[in-house]
This record gives sequence, structure tokens and C-alpha cells, in this order.
Amino acid sequence: MSYAIHTEGLTKSFGNFVAVNGINFNVNRGEIFGLLGPNGAGKTTTIKMLCTLLIPTKGKAEVDGYDVVKEADEVRKKIGVFDRAVRK
Repeated sequence: MSYAIHTEGLTKSFGNFVAVNGINFNVNRGEIFGLLGPNGAGKTTTIKMLCTLLIPTKGKAEVDGYDVVKEADEVRKKIGVFDRAVRK
């Protein structure tokens, strides 16, 4: 099955600070999915990785079957996001 969003061990670190630590989840096509948590839980960082605005430190993520690192342009086309900023 192809998911709308698929993550495996998705991690993002900034130096010694781990903002997102190995999260795994799947979102089915047509499903309503909420990403909830307290301030500093890594919600915005996760969304930025899924939108290709940040490159994951470890793990993988796919949006509509496209890898957010290797196929970032295709991901942006699918979600309607285009950013010329340098990804970190």
C-alpha cells in the first residue's frame, strides 16, 4: 500500500540538540491526521522535513511515495510548496 505520508526513524538534530527523535508514522490517503504535542516537541520541525524545508539527520520520509530528500521537487509539486531557500 502506498501512503500519503510515511516515516521511518525520522530524526533531526541541530548540533547536540535532538529536535525529532526517530518518529514512525503512516498517513493513509484521504485520512485526517493530527500532529499534537507540547511546545518544543518537534511538530514544526517534522512538518518542515515533510515539506522538504529541512533535511532529516537520519531516517526517511515519503510524501505520496516520493522521498523528501532524493525527490524533493516532486514532493513540492504534490503538496504545493516551492521554496528557493537553502535547505539545512
